[in-house]
Amino acid sequence: MSAAPGTPERDDAAPGTGQAAGPGAGQHGSSVGAGGSGVGKAGQGVDRRGERDVAGRPGRRGRSRSREEIMVPEAEFRSYYNRPIVKAAVWKHDIAAYLFTGGLAAGSALLGAGGDVTGRPALRRAGRLAALGAIGASTYFLIADLGRPARFHHMLRIARPTSPMSMGTWILSAFGGAAGVAAAAELAPALLPERGPLGLVRRAMPATGRAAGLAAAAVAPALATYTAVLLADTATPSWHEAYPELPFVFGGSALASGAAVGLIAAPVEQNGPAARLAVAGAVIEQIAAHRVEHGMGLLSEPYRQGRAGTLLTVSRALTIAGTVGAVLGRRSRVVSALSGAALLAASAATRFGIFDGGVASARDPKYTVIPQRARLAARSGDASGPGEVADRGEVADPGGGAGSGGTPASGGVAITGGAVLGDPGNGAADDDPPR
Repeated sequence: MSAAPGTPERDDAAPGTGQAAGPGAGQHGSSVGAGGSGVGKAGQGVDRRGERDVAGRPGRRGRSRSREEIMVPEAEFRSYYNRPIVKAAVWKHDIAAYLFTGGLAAGSALLGAGGDVTGRPALRRAGRLAALGAIGASTYFLIADLGRPARFHHMLRIARPTSPMSMGTWILSAFGGAAGVAAAAELAPALLPERGPLGLVRRAMPATGRAAGLAAAAVAPALATYTAVLLADTATPSWHEAYPELPFVFGGSALASGAAVGLIAAPVEQNGPAARLAVAGAVIEQIAAHRVEHGMGLLSEPYRQGRAGTLLTVSRALTIAGTVGAVLGRRSRVVSALSGAALLAASAATRFGIFDGGVASARDPKYTVIPQRARLAARSGDASGPGEVADRGEVADPGGGAGSGGTPASGGVAITGGAVLGDPGNGAADDDPPR
């Protein structure tokens, strides 16, 4: 059967020449033929690889494969326009200082209540006054971060149990009032006369101060640990993943810092409870901090690197030194005071280290990408994808195998179809460009 006019018939083409007989097809066929000829020559060149050429040089096949692999750049985690996937917290180090002073206030209140119950007036006085000073500093740092004092007042208009910030505002206010009354009871004998109406107030202050001190001690555990819930409630990866341990880290740190106040301010005859409180706080803090630094897989990494790693390492060393000094040097006023100073510095370093570690995890996309891919693989039953261990964000092999979303196996960006795997609405950067 003949083809349509102007179209070459397949049977008219000479075999192996690539030239067609139809009108207008000769040049095209010649071009194809030249291409075929070129391919044939390339094929001949491939057949002779591994042999020596005319100049006697070794062929390409003789070169090592490792040299080619070195030329491939190592994949890096990137996001759109190199912006973080999770928007880092806007908090400054005022919040880290707020965390430390709040814990110090809670620990001091417990120390003061213990000194009151056990008949140690110096320990009671030191705890009450330190609690008032620390809660005042904590309130200042919080308001400084909020920007205007009116914002703190406005948060007291409602009480929302599902909001850590709302509950924290009420806890801070309740503790501050009780701590203020307890501290006033300590200052009343020096400020109020013995007779007259103010004399009646002075005589009523010891009982009132005891009740207020016990009330502050009752609120102290919530004050020491609610800030941990506040951090873990954010989308910051290394804060959020540490939600089971952070309250114990902050609670233990608060106990150690409160014990430090007693070791510094109380005489050696009365600082026995402070030394025991230091041991209890140090043990709780170090066990929980070890789990935070080593028990969350990839998400523990920010706590071992950079500024956060340095601070937590220093905190660990100071905590051990302060605890040992509090136990072995309790009969020495100088050693007790130095031990207390070490514990105070360790508590501050812990809070700043935890704060910096969380901020660092939000700035690096891999701390968001790999755990999300691991959780997605676990939910889909795919155990061969990268990060197949989904327990506490631990990643077994971040670079092995392609994920279930079809992303590169070399650890590239875990973005599939223009969307980050996981919950794109929880803490995602709100300034990402439209897709």
